[in-house]
Amino acid sequence: MGSKSTTTTRTIYGNTTTQNPYAYAKTNNSGTVAGFQNGTALNSIYNFVNNSIDSLLNDYMNPNLNSVTNRAKLNSFANTLSTQTRTNMENNIVNPLSKRNMIRSSQAQDLYKNLSNQNISAIANYANDLISSSQNDSAKMLANLLSYYMQGANYLSDMQSHSLSASSGNATQTKNASNESASNAVAEILPIVIAAISAMA
Repeated sequence: MGSKSTTTTRTIYGNTTTQNPYAYAKTNNSGTVAGFQNGTALNSIYNFVNNSIDSLLNDYMNPNLNSVTNRAKLNSFANTLSTQTRTNMENNIVNPLSKRNMIRSSQAQDLYKNLSNQNISAIANYANDLISSSQNDSAKMLANLLSYYMQGANYLSDMQSHSLSASSGNATQTKNASNESASNAVAEILPIVIAAISAMA
C-alpha cells in the first residue's frame, strides 16, 4: 500500500532588541518583553503608580487630614496665619499703644489670647474646607497620574509591536516531513471494523 506524507512548517523568530533613550523591547522565539529605561520619567511614573495606587485610592475614598498633601496644606496655612496675624497685631495695635504708654501688659496678654482663639477657629474652618475639597483634589491627581501611566503603557505596546515586526523580518522557517504508511493505518482500523461487523451479526 502507499504512504501518506505530512509537512509541518515552524517559524523561528530572530533575536531582536529595539531600544531608545526611553524604553526597550526584546523579541525571541519565546515572545516579546518590553520595559522602560531606568531613570526616565516614564519609569518613575510607572513605579510610583504601581507602588502608591492603594494609598492614593484610600485617600480618595476616605479623605482625611493625615494624607501627605492635606498635612502640608494645613501646616502651611496655620504657620502663615499665625505669623501674619501676630505681625499685624503687633505693628498696628500693640507697639503703637506701648509707645504711648496706653496699654498695660495684662491688656496685651488678652489681645494675644484673643488672637490665638481666633486663629484656632480659622484653622478649624480651613481644615473642614480642606476635607471637603480633598476628594476632588485626589480625583484630579489620580486622573493625571493614570493618564501619564497609560501613555507609558501605550508607548511600551508600540515598542513591542516594532520589535515583533523587526523580529518577523529576521524569522526563519523550518519544514518537517513525515511519512505514514497506509498499510499501518489499515492495520490500526481493521480490528475496529471487524468488531463492528461481529456486533451486527
